Amino acid sequence: MTQLYLALVHHPIVNKRGELITTSVTNMDIHDIARSCRTFGFENYFIVTPLKPQQELISRILGHWNSDLANDYNPDRQSALSYIRVVDDLDQAIGQIEQRGNGRPLLAVTAAQMKQIDGGTQQLREMAQVDNRPLLLILGTGWGLHPQVLERADFRLKPIYGSAQDGYNHLSVRSAAALYCGALSEESLF
Repeated sequence: MTQLYLALVHHPIVNKRGELITTSVTNMDIHDIARSCRTFGFENYFIVTPLKPQQELISRILGHWNSDLANDYNPDRQSALSYIRVVDDLDQAIGQIEQRGNGRPLLAVTAAQMKQIDGGTQQLREMAQVDNRPLLLILGTGWGLHPQVLERADFRLKPIYGSAQDGYNHLSVRSAAALYCGALSEESLF
């Protein structure tokens, strides 16, 4: 069984003009993506931001849900949030995965407007199983992952398209994460 990990990158990201930026962490992304990762058997959810104030914000949010009162109120939330790891950059996430002893993870990236793709979730799962490597799914915020992240990828995952006749494709990263987590898990969704 392939070990699955997810990284939500806040830096390096591009804005709508293609410029390098750092995006802000959002409370909903922390909670909702953690719940998706936990539900579908991911080992960890990495939040990637070099900004210390953003890391402190995440720590405060996680600290709240680790309190006895919050845990008594909603133990499922605390369970999901315990899978979060906050890192400065992707190299730290990769290093933590490597420390588990299964080698360098297969790096898979995706973006709503990605043109150059290697395949879908089925091909990605097969590649990870054949290579017997952990899989790190890397999602971006803002207007997408910066080219320096895309260039590191071992696999460019097909974007999620719905059935909008005009090609509309603008899911929240939380929604996309949930769909990818379900599609990459070993079990069927329903």
